[in-house]
Amino acid sequence: MPTYNITPVAKPRQTQRDKWAQRPAVMRYRKFCDRIRYARVQLYPCGLHVTFIIPMPDSWSKRKRQEMDGQPHQQRPDVDNFGKAILDAVYGEDSHVWDVRFTKLWGQQGQIIIERIEP
Repeated sequence: MPTYNITPVAKPRQTQRDKWAQRPAVMRYRKFCDRIRYARVQLYPCGLHVTFIIPMPDSWSKRKRQEMDGQPHQQRPDVDNFGKAILDAVYGEDSHVWDVRFTKLWGQQGQIIIERIEP
């Protein structure tokens, strides 16, 4: 089960202007894609479970951090935007991917965990 210590970034909504403008959200996304490619993340077209560990905010108390560690991340950004980001970073064309499950959880540090499951 490969685990990558890369903080997940959701794919932002982009416009034509983003080809040359350097909005912070788009630059974070591009840096994330570069990290994914550099780490040579491998994804399969089927039987895949990707878990995104979202780091907890520094402003949270120790008590809240202990309570929320490993719990579902039920706020924005949406899990499908994380999925789009990693699929687009790994594949130029991801239309052949047909069976993928995405999960997002709270954690101490950002990670991406990839598990192979039987379809």
